[in-house]
Amino acid sequence: MKISVDRSQCYGSAECAHRAPAVFAFEDGYGVVRPGAAQAAAVDPRLREEVLEAAEKCPSQAIVLTEREE
Repeated sequence: MKISVDRSQCYGSAECAHRAPAVFAFEDGYGVVRPGAAQAAAVDPRLREEVLEAAEKCPSQAIVLTEREE
């Protein structure tokens, strides 16, 4: 899974960092994906669920999830 935050849509609610703190951080007023977090979420079902919930609950719908083709 590829995880990104569209900064042009993010308005800084920090909801992502609250729901999935191991994957998202809040920097300079925007949500960001922590380095290596996408790889961790790909193998850890708990993290994957947190990411899916964060994307669903993001008020600005700024989290972009893309399934990688193997």
